[in-house]
Amino acid sequence: MSGVHRLNRAALGALPPASRPRVDPAGLRPRIVHFGIGAFHRAHQAVYTENAAADSGEPWGIAAVAPRSAATVDALRAQDCLYSVTERGPEGDAPRVVGSLTGAYLLGRDGAVVDGLLTDPEVTVVTLTITEKGYRAAGPDTVIARLAAGLAARMRSGAAPVSVVSCDNMADNGAVLRTAVRDAVRASGGRDRERILELIDRYVAFPATVVDRIVPAATTADLTDTATRLGVHDALPVSGEPYRQWVLEDRFAAPRPPWELDGALLVPDVAPYQLTKLRLLNGSHSALAALGIAAGRTTVADAMADGWGERLVKALCAEVAPTLPDGGPDPGRYADDLVARFRNPGMRHLLRQIASDGSLKITERWLPALRVLRERGAATPVLELALAGWVNLTRDQDIPDPAQDALAACRRTAADDTAVVRALLTTVGAPDLAGDSGLVTAVVRHLPALRVGRVDI
Repeated sequence: MSGVHRLNRAALGALPPASRPRVDPAGLRPRIVHFGIGAFHRAHQAVYTENAAADSGEPWGIAAVAPRSAATVDALRAQDCLYSVTERGPEGDAPRVVGSLTGAYLLGRDGAVVDGLLTDPEVTVVTLTITEKGYRAAGPDTVIARLAAGLAARMRSGAAPVSVVSCDNMADNGAVLRTAVRDAVRASGGRDRERILELIDRYVAFPATVVDRIVPAATTADLTDTATRLGVHDALPVSGEPYRQWVLEDRFAAPRPPWELDGALLVPDVAPYQLTKLRLLNGSHSALAALGIAAGRTTVADAMADGWGERLVKALCAEVAPTLPDGGPDPGRYADDLVARFRNPGMRHLLRQIASDGSLKITERWLPALRVLRERGAATPVLELALAGWVNLTRDQDIPDPAQDALAACRRTAADDTAVVRALLTTVGAPDLAGDSGLVTAVVRHLPALRVGRVDI
């Protein structure tokens, strides 16, 4: 971008004061290693960490490691590891440069540096955003293999305890990460692996977390808009909604940033928060996607602009709330927050993106709550409507789904709508619900209206 200087430390003095980092990047130390430097981490944990460092005066910095993206690492290094986050809200956009990254590294190319950081006693926290697939990936060059080898070396050296924190969006992420690391240690073939496993159990904590912030993919327009607002060229801008949430199990083995100073919640059990997010936020998202696509809408905000959007979200949350455990957020206030978040026109969250992999999502987001409610004899009109939206959506072969062929076969072989609904439910592992005649009849009743783009709620 000609005529505009690159974002780097030398350019910070020319930025508007409100857009500068809250910390002096030169005063931070790499006390956290983070794997996965995509947009979500940069708009979520890195922001919490910078604010915690600023509010506490403690020099918490992040050494960021990319598993594969050399381009991201090189772009960050060219900018002295600075980048901007733009908060997109109804009142307008507000960009701010974040300075919490002390270094950027590529897992393979900079392996020796990464290994050294993992055994450094100054490093007391390791965080990860590597997506669910990253925990199942096999091979010596994966994040989990490198992390396991680093922890083993750390245990052998007698370095300080460390907390390893998954920030990926999956249930029981701490336990999943612990299992993946232990499996990798066992697979390493080291003669002392049983001793290493004992030391990991003693000196490494794997707290569970829940993370939440909508962070859309950056566009060319974001690059131009950021340069205009800041007066410098940022090659890696990210944006996010005003809402942020981070819930952490209060079980750490070593010092950590005081993230609670920036609003993070430290709780004894994250499960109620995880289930609330899954059934209310994710459940509402899937319902809006299925019904919004039927109504010809493109984004979540578009669906919320229709009269039925807000009614759907509030009614779904009220219907599902009795299935949630105690100890989590208040479902009514949570629903109000969802309505405000989903209405935000600055977030172009595509319905077709949310609708992808629907056969997997509904089995987690809707069906467990539906079973609980129907076993109790409770009415389930909103989940019935949502389920009808998904049944209608299975006609669209352009929405990716791992069970697409099986779903298409259900439609091809079933004699009528009732048979289609029963077959689809059986295919996604819910033969019990397929055998619920009252449920199936209610779902079928909604289908004619949805086929002509009408959402009745």
